[in-house]
Amino acid sequence: MPLYCEVALPVPLDRTFTYLAGGSANSNSTPQVGARVIVPFRNEKLIGVVTQLHSKAPTEFEAKPVETVLDEEPLISAHLLELAAWIAQYYLAPLGEVLRGMLPLTAEVQRTVYYRITDAGRDTLAGSFDSHPGSPLIKRSQSKLSAEDQDLEHKVLTRLADGEQVKLSTLRTATAASLPLLAAMVRKKWIARETSATERDARRMERFAVLIPEARLPTLTANQQAILAELAACGGEISLAALREKGSSPSTLQTLVRRGLIRIDERPASFSLSGLGHVNPNHALNEQQLDALASITTATGFQPFLLHGVTGSGKTAVYLAAMQRILDRGMAAILLVPEIGLTPAAAAQLDATFGNRVALLHSALTPSERSEQWHRIRRGEAPIVVGTRSAIFAPVPNLGLILIDEEHDQSYKQEETPRYNARDVAVMRAKLVDAPVVLGSATPSLESWQNSESGKYKRITMAERVNNRPLPGVEIVDMRQEFQQTGQEQLFSRLLITETQAALDRGEQAVILLNRRGYSFVAMCRACGEKLECQNCAISLTHHKPVDSPEAIASAGQRLECHYCGFRRTVPKRCPKCDSEHLYYLGAGSQQGEERLQAIFPLARIGRMDRDTVRGRYDMERLLARLHSGEINLLVGTQMIAKGHDIHGVTLVGVVGCDHALSMPDFRAAERVFQLMTQVSGRAGRGELPGRVVVQTYHPDHYAILAASTHDYAGFVARELKYRRWMHYPPFGVLANLLIQSKKLEEAAGWSAALGKWFQKTAPEGVRVLGPCAAPIARIKETYRFHMILKAGSRRALNTALRGALAHAEEVGIPRRNLVIDVDALRLM
Repeated sequence: MPLYCEVALPVPLDRTFTYLAGGSANSNSTPQVGARVIVPFRNEKLIGVVTQLHSKAPTEFEAKPVETVLDEEPLISAHLLELAAWIAQYYLAPLGEVLRGMLPLTAEVQRTVYYRITDAGRDTLAGSFDSHPGSPLIKRSQSKLSAEDQDLEHKVLTRLADGEQVKLSTLRTATAASLPLLAAMVRKKWIARETSATERDARRMERFAVLIPEARLPTLTANQQAILAELAACGGEISLAALREKGSSPSTLQTLVRRGLIRIDERPASFSLSGLGHVNPNHALNEQQLDALASITTATGFQPFLLHGVTGSGKTAVYLAAMQRILDRGMAAILLVPEIGLTPAAAAQLDATFGNRVALLHSALTPSERSEQWHRIRRGEAPIVVGTRSAIFAPVPNLGLILIDEEHDQSYKQEETPRYNARDVAVMRAKLVDAPVVLGSATPSLESWQNSESGKYKRITMAERVNNRPLPGVEIVDMRQEFQQTGQEQLFSRLLITETQAALDRGEQAVILLNRRGYSFVAMCRACGEKLECQNCAISLTHHKPVDSPEAIASAGQRLECHYCGFRRTVPKRCPKCDSEHLYYLGAGSQQGEERLQAIFPLARIGRMDRDTVRGRYDMERLLARLHSGEINLLVGTQMIAKGHDIHGVTLVGVVGCDHALSMPDFRAAERVFQLMTQVSGRAGRGELPGRVVVQTYHPDHYAILAASTHDYAGFVARELKYRRWMHYPPFGVLANLLIQSKKLEEAAGWSAALGKWFQKTAPEGVRVLGPCAAPIARIKETYRFHMILKAGSRRALNTALRGALAHAEEVGIPRRNLVIDVDALRLM
């Protein structure tokens, strides 16, 4: 019997940890590979995954026992463990952090944070009382802390002085200490932070009021009669939540329970996908769709497909038909969509087709809901899974097909560790389970296109729209000439205003893309030129007006907001640097666009779709329902409006300010502009009426703009690939972004210089290093950032260089948590 187990923990260390496998206080069983365990780690109790069982005792330390075995059977299958190992190796990510992302089961474990005083804290507290009872811990003249913070430190130590552990919530209530202050005291070693972890029941329960029919009816009040009438109308039972929505009083309900007229039952809560989105009932396939379906469903074993279908060609119908074929064979399928906002529409289509055999996985679900959906999938109750990038880790038994919709979308790239791309992970998972995988898009990424050119992927082309509907005509407006002819800077061109008015007069709908959030994106002082920047990030604050009252700039409730860290402040009346009152605002965001459109089209029913109006779980669905019903006939928004929406009443699309990305320091800028223009243009003319697109640009001769205006994907790709080949950028090379960051500027600069010198001396042949230099956004969330771009001709050379850099960083004392390695980086900011 194995005595020890290797456990992968969610910590920034590239290794597993050895523990005694059996004989814990809470479990006599030996954990299995792929099961979760709770183990002690430093002063915490962490949840890890067992990756290996063995009998080899560690020689450098005494192994601690596993405290709790959470799972009698493995939760992570063998092929998912293999996939996790591949992700950790490919993206140079700690295995424990990869496995944590595979298990969205935080609701099943109760974590509690405690603090206790240390010996150093006792000495500090004793010294402060010796000098003067109640005095601050350090002389104010010698401390960088404010007097208020020093008093808070004293309160914390006093509260912990009896030596007992105190819960975080209790400590903060008693002392009003902030989390940063407690963290600073931990760093001073005055207090210690400890955690515990215990199992808890994550099942969602729902309470119902049930009518007792045999009960005698005494004299009742009007409110009691109303509740009984409601129960009778609902078949004798109704959920308490529904009763509350109807205005029923809890005290009246309890009175009926005491009198024996009703009882309260508790049952597992249901989770329904129906009603979440608009359903297109037409799934009859045309000839090109049938050909695409035949290619996918006749594949035997692992086969990657690139489904290149123009916007409106009916790719979704092919997905549904392919999943039905897979389901008929007794197998399961996963459909990935790029945005949570698109998930309800996809889920509604699947729910209408497959009913309760569909499961939903994305981060907008509550922890309990995610846990419930995950276990439904694992038990085989939901063989059809739809979700965002993390759904690629769904524990689907007998997986037979993976589909990635809008495979080019950047949302599939995780921006936190582990920085995986769900599209590439999907291809690897399909390979491990020997199943076909379909990457669908009207504008495939150049990497996927090149893979289809080289024969790695089989390309399927759908070149025509459903019912032979024409692609929308595109007209380009040169905003340079617009300025010369009108003599003033305009947000919306004369042609766009004319075409929008004409569409509204005909009873049609229009969509306008304005790809910036907020009202204005730069606030500046005319007198001294000072930009109002975030106090935590090296980025200009974005000006926002109150959502429900877009009036004059001087109105109350306005704010300046950082879209990186969330910092907010009120709009100042005077410049904080020179005290001038001449502040002005540059640039127009979607909020200003909405305001101007309302002034131009006062009778239009205008809606806005951006991160400020679509925050909650059902906000997108409510907005799209209003658009489908015709309640909204003019929609303005950011790139969210470009992704996958099928609104048959939209005949006009306006593109405003899309080309600003061409000036970004990013080799993918042209590709992104082409993709965004093509995708948003595809929202027009999807019904019986033809569509039209008006594109406003200051770069009318740029090849990306010209190719998008003629729907010429092949022409754009040919030119863009020529540039990529010359510069050895992906797909003709591999790339990684190595980010060095620290709260201290001198630390970040010193560490980046040390790694830069190492690369100069020992960089492997075939690896080119650009930098180190300050990142384009040099500070985010009070953290200074330097980076290096690594380019290589082969994956092996790049991986060798990065692993060598990590080893050197460990030698010179650069903490692993201060290094971020982004393999196949999509953002170089």
